[in-house]
Amino acid sequence: MVFFTLLYLPLLLLLLYFIVRPHPVTIPIKNRHVFITGGSIGIGLAIAKQAASEGARISLLARSLDKLKEAKQSIEKAYDNVDVSIFAADVRDYDAVQVAIKKAGPIDVLVVNHGVYNIQELENQESDTVKFMIDVNLMGSINVIKAALPLIKDRKDKGPASIAFMSSMAGQKGTYGLAAYSATKFGLRGLAEALQQELISDNIHISIIFAPAVDTPGLEEARKKMPEISKIMHGSDMMKAEEIGKITINGIKSGKFSIPCNLLGQMVAVATAGVSPQRSFFMASIEVVFAGFFRFLALLFQFKMYGIIQKWHPQKRK
Repeated sequence: MVFFTLLYLPLLLLLLYFIVRPHPVTIPIKNRHVFITGGSIGIGLAIAKQAASEGARISLLARSLDKLKEAKQSIEKAYDNVDVSIFAADVRDYDAVQVAIKKAGPIDVLVVNHGVYNIQELENQESDTVKFMIDVNLMGSINVIKAALPLIKDRKDKGPASIAFMSSMAGQKGTYGLAAYSATKFGLRGLAEALQQELISDNIHISIIFAPAVDTPGLEEARKKMPEISKIMHGSDMMKAEEIGKITINGIKSGKFSIPCNLLGQMVAVATAGVSPQRSFFMASIEVVFAGFFRFLALLFQFKMYGIIQKWHPQKRK
């Protein structure tokens, strides 16, 4: 079996090259309009600052006008001569989103970053809480896309444009306490894959960022209420919002579809690549060659997680 694999692997990779036919794309950021939802705090603000540092014009959309004003001041203080516009709207309200986006004008890079989560067993979550997550994370993203597409297609330079979705590693693998949240983030991946097929002829390139746990005000608040077992399974390792901001902008510039944020995320991305787009021949080769191995590691990981669950619940009942 090993001999067979070594013998035919070069031929397989050669065939893969002619199938994939990578077409590299570079999406400029400098002097372009970057519109970011959920841009007043956390990851959204970090993305805005990274884009501003590279010479972009920035538009931020969020619900709180006060936080938007603070974000605008923060960006303007950090970077001279940056153009920052702010728009207060709830992504659940399509009409309000449409009005804001029309005021912002033609968009070159759209980052759909907003999101809410509640870490709790589905059985114990109120239906209104579940609906709120679905309405904000999934329907809110669809509202933003539908409102923004005419302005992205109407961009001035007609160069390559980008739509990037802020997903989560919970959008690649189900995790205890995140059933409803994971459903919304898995939904974003399906939305992203289908949109890439619909928009590739318009030179619009889709990216989806699979962020791990990030040190943000939202996560800090969620950790106060999450089940103890979730704290054990999630661990304490977190990335900084600034790291995610830089990774996001760099991934957008290179036209990547899947943007993992650390080594574990890269392995999960390979194991769950499925039929997602892949622009890089190198990464396509990695996915083909190592998919089985990373699937094996994923099974070991799941075995560990189920072991934690099986130990936890009997102790909880005592």
